[in-house]
This record gives sequence, C-alpha cells and structure tokens, in this order.
Amino acid sequence: MLPLTIIGGYLGAGKTTLVNHLLRHADGMRIAVLVNEFGTLPIDEDLIEAQDDAVISIAGGCVCCSYGNDLIKALMDLSQLDPAPDHVLLESSGVALPGAIAASVSLLTGFQLEGIVVLADAETISQQTVDPYVGDTVEQQLKDADILMLNKCDLVGQNALDATLAMLGVKTNGAEIVQTRHCDVPRDVALQAFLTVKDARARMTDHKIGTFETRFMAVDFPVHAQTVAKRLSDVSLSLIRAKGFVQTQDGPKTIQVVGRRWAVTDAPDGCELGIVVIALASKLDMAAVQKTLSGG
Repeated sequence: MLPLTIIGGYLGAGKTTLVNHLLRHADGMRIAVLVNEFGTLPIDEDLIEAQDDAVISIAGGCVCCSYGNDLIKALMDLSQLDPAPDHVLLESSGVALPGAIAASVSLLTGFQLEGIVVLADAETISQQTVDPYVGDTVEQQLKDADILMLNKCDLVGQNALDATLAMLGVKTNGAEIVQTRHCDVPRDVALQAFLTVKDARARMTDHKIGTFETRFMAVDFPVHAQTVAKRLSDVSLSLIRAKGFVQTQDGPKTIQVVGRRWAVTDAPDGCELGIVVIALASKLDMAAVQKTLSGG
C-alpha cells in the first residue's frame, strides 16, 4: 500500500511552504507531490533537478506531478513508477474540500490514506470562516482535518491567538491543532511513514524535538488492534500521531492513528512490536496513553 497524505487549506495558508519544507527535509524518503497544476505550487528552484511538461524531478529522488482534471489517472501513473515513491503528498487547491478528495482516493486499490493535514492562516482564519462567499468552504476544510496546522502564529498577538484557538476547537471535528511558524515542523508530525522494519526499529526511541515529543510504548502482550487504535484516536489523549506493531490472535498487525483517524492493517514480517506516539510535549500524558493498552 502506497501511503498518501492530503494537504488542504484555503488560499495563502501555507501549503506551498509546507510542501517545500517536507521536500527539503525528506531525509532519503522518496516523496511524490501531486498538484492540480504546476503554477499553483512553485517548488523551490534549488531543489529542482529537471522539469518537463508533466514532471518536475526533485533532489533526493522526489518528484512533483500535475494531475489537472484527472486525479485518478495521475495516482495510477504514480503507482507504476519504478522505483515507486515512499509517500505521496496530494496538495489540494485552496477552494477544494479535502474530504471529497479522500473519498475519491478510498476508491483506489494500492493506496493507504495516512491523513488529511489542513493549514490555516492565524491572521485571517477567523475572518475567513464568517466570510459570506468562502466561509462555508473554509469551515468544511477545517472539519475535514485530521491534523490542523495553524500557521503564521508569530504574526498575531497572544490574545488574538487564544481566541483563534478557541474558535478552531469548535470548528474542527477534534483535530489536534499544531501551531507553526513558516510550517517549520518535524517531518514525522506531517508524515509518519515507517519505510521499512529497520526504520521503524530505529525510530522507536524517546526524544523531543522543539515543542513535540516522541515516546515509545512496548507492547509485548496480545491486544485487540482495532480497540487499541480507536482508543488512541480519542481526542482526550491529544495525540498527533501513533504508529507501530502489535500482536493479535490473528497475527501481528500495524496500527496507525492520525488525529481522530485510525487504521489497522497486516504487519510486515519480522516487525518489532511496539507503538510510537507523537504529541505536543505540553499535552502528552503517557499514563493515560498506557491505559489504552490495558483497557483502563
């Protein structure tokens, strides 16, 4: 299954900045970016190795492709690349509804939706939600988010920021809100994809990056994977992401949680049991997270 993340948000929220940030910090991950048309997502020039009418070749084995009016065909073409990309970023237009795109992706075999990341401009999002022309679209984009990145937080005062955060807490469907400046977030906050079992094992260590914390939970006893995944997606835990491998009566399973979205799939052979969680350090309650495994 080829992991796919949808990046949405209204015009000017910072989607281009986030995509370029992820490409610049791919760290060996072959990322394929799909955009409606190249003019809407300028890739930083120093990243571009070659370009033609259909594909932009990017440093590190990444590519950017335009899908125009035929998203399904573009996705199928991507799945035929050799070597295949490790992850697909699908950047939606500023007025598109990410949830509708996710519904289209769900009809395809060979792709696993890893989540919907929606960006919002801290300076303008409050006004946009009540705009008579675009308000309905913006509000639906917020509701579609699994992770909401509130960008440009450095451009507003604390009182205005607090009011915006309170408003977004009501407008979203329980999405975890990540405050950013220039979309500067660790790659795993936006994309948590274990490329191989070896990569998964290497990442299963506790560490802190800025305001984010990654913790590892050992799971050396059988569990019901669907129950654990659903509990980890509970908004009360405030997890941004969780992913790992657990043992069940039906064999090892992969658990993946992105905000309120969760999925359970068959695990690869030889996987290391355990779950990695990512959250804002100020919100992470490992005691509560551990209870999800014991049923408490």
